[in-house]
Amino acid sequence: MNKWTRRGFIGAGVLTGGALVVGVAVRPGNPVDKLRGDVASGPGEELVNAWVKIDHDNTVTAIVPHCEMGQGAHTALAQMLADELDADWAKVAVMQAPANGFYVVPDTAREFVAKWSVDAPNWIEPTYNGLFTQVARLADVMITGGSSSVRTTGQHTMRMAGAAARHMLVAAAARKWGVPEGEVVAENSLLSHKASGKSATYGEFAEAASHEHMPQTPPLKDVSQFKLMGKGLKRLDIPAKVDGSAKFGLDAAVPGEALRYAAVKAAPVPGAKVEAINAEAARTMPGVLQILNMGDFVAVVADGYWQAQQALNTIEASYSKTDGDLLDSAMLRARFAKALDAAGDAGGKSLARRGDAVGALKGAAKKVTAEYQVPFVAHAAMEPMNCTARVAGGKCEVWTSTQVPLMARSAIAKALGIGAEDVTVNQLYLGGAFGRRLESDYPVQAARIAKATGYPVKMIWSREEDTRQDFYRPADTSRFSAGLDAGGKVLGWNNVFTQLNDPPGSWDVAHYDIPAVSIRRAEADMHLRFGSLRSVDHSQQGFFIESFVDELAHAAGQDPFEFRRSLLAKSPRHKAVLEKVARMAGWGSPLPKGTARGIAIVKSFGTIVAEVAQVSMQDGRPSVDKVWCCADAGYVMNPDGFAAQMEGGIIYGLTTALYSGITLKNGAVEQANFDTYPMVRMDEAPDIEVAFINADTRELGGAGEPGLPPIAPAVCNAIFAATGLRIRELPVMSHFA
Repeated sequence: MNKWTRRGFIGAGVLTGGALVVGVAVRPGNPVDKLRGDVASGPGEELVNAWVKIDHDNTVTAIVPHCEMGQGAHTALAQMLADELDADWAKVAVMQAPANGFYVVPDTAREFVAKWSVDAPNWIEPTYNGLFTQVARLADVMITGGSSSVRTTGQHTMRMAGAAARHMLVAAAARKWGVPEGEVVAENSLLSHKASGKSATYGEFAEAASHEHMPQTPPLKDVSQFKLMGKGLKRLDIPAKVDGSAKFGLDAAVPGEALRYAAVKAAPVPGAKVEAINAEAARTMPGVLQILNMGDFVAVVADGYWQAQQALNTIEASYSKTDGDLLDSAMLRARFAKALDAAGDAGGKSLARRGDAVGALKGAAKKVTAEYQVPFVAHAAMEPMNCTARVAGGKCEVWTSTQVPLMARSAIAKALGIGAEDVTVNQLYLGGAFGRRLESDYPVQAARIAKATGYPVKMIWSREEDTRQDFYRPADTSRFSAGLDAGGKVLGWNNVFTQLNDPPGSWDVAHYDIPAVSIRRAEADMHLRFGSLRSVDHSQQGFFIESFVDELAHAAGQDPFEFRRSLLAKSPRHKAVLEKVARMAGWGSPLPKGTARGIAIVKSFGTIVAEVAQVSMQDGRPSVDKVWCCADAGYVMNPDGFAAQMEGGIIYGLTTALYSGITLKNGAVEQANFDTYPMVRMDEAPDIEVAFINADTRELGGAGEPGLPPIAPAVCNAIFAATGLRIRELPVMSHFA
């Protein structure tokens, strides 16, 4: 216990120019010079994992460990730190934390591994903090995902660091002025003492404050004291993105060295190897420098990317045989059906159970059954996978856009046979990710190419490669049966599905008042590699569950909104969100012929979101004209940023619902570019209205992903209300040729 307490202490130190740095010290003996070089220069700093520094010019810099991929994390986390520090927002800046092994995110690890430890009593908090910092370091947990940045690092680390720095500044001023600490006021990056008339900037006391004791668990503000939190402050990353100075992965350059470019093509069937290539035509093309058979992919290195890609397009390759060579989408669907048939009414792995669901269905006045299907879905980030790499002298340096810089570092080190300390990952802005950049396949590819060539290489995937070599949202099939009594009350709920990814509980219906529930999984092998796509399993399960609830409402002869509201009698926060979105949409008011509304509600990543979609039939095809969204995330730190994330989730969810579908033929993905894998375009995007409820400031929910899950069922439920056609298989537009 004492060991972890010591390792979990919070401290402060001085950087060049007298800058105050506040952070969490992991353990004694860390290589401090490495941290100094990454966040500042010069002697004097004795701490690691610093989250905030204050310079002599009174600039407050929040050092943020999460990446910025358009979700506004840098602004929101700086906002939370600055509020607890009582800083002048006009003097606040953000710095991307370096991927040096010290800037792990222990609170994210705690949220997903041991949530019970997050709100620990003050006396044991340092122990838990030290323990999970060590766990995070061992697991390379410097990650942006799970809609976790604000609700974990922001709510705990950033707010705590800001509050601690404020305490130290006040203590330093009180000591120098010879007055009680309680008489010193900290506000807008200024310290003042009313009685004596003395005042100074934070920057003037930065060095003195670094010598003050830092509280391990400083008191945090009550919501009534917030000055910046809860305000729609302007995004700090937007000016650079508007004037073009922002650097994304594709903008990377190697200082002082000329770049070559690589285009790559991996084996089309997962697990296959490149057995032979015919590159005669490619070798004669302008600018081509090297053609590499890397075993699992082919690479062409040239003076320019276009030259490399055009040469690659001429190469003929043969591949080894795999078990998946003959698999197509119909065969995969049959595999899923076989697993579900074998599970029957009670087989498979039980995930949730209360009461006797099978017995409840036998005694029901009406039994409703349905089967739903979703295909594989690709991430399709606008910035395709890319990485710039240099390997020399037994060391590797990469410049890339990644959600997991430390995991990428370890993966590169393993692939090259060097130590992680010999790999440097430079984190840049992400031009979209949606979970795809949680994988490290593309940085590893770039590092291997750079090692093989001996010079710096910028590797860029074509859109076709990006589509065909993704880690997809899994295809899935889900079967439901439910029983209703004579009055339309749900007596039992029985559900079995094939795939299970993350997070746990996405399939649950605990918020609905159903006395007997059985939820099971009938595992079936997949062929394609799969990963996390925005909202992960909530994306599929939201569609499955809320579509089937809608079917039950109609089977009961009840309004879908009223039916849900009656099931939420014991879930007041869900009920409040549902009622508010219905009011926003004018639920029940008359609509033109061929136009209807659909409603759905899903809780994911700690946030309850209800959406109403208004759909009209245009020339026999559905048009999503308006979407209303209401969310309860506990407390919204930046309303403008939160609304943007809800809107983004809805638009992305519309693409996955209306168009997205990866199909297989002879084991390979058939789709390639946006002509065969279309996205929702600007002229198709609906008007979106977002509102939120601040219901519980003690526990925050996420924003990046929760807007997605309700949109597919809301749209499909609206289509049913307008046409009588029940969509049980996505994508929607496959039903409207």
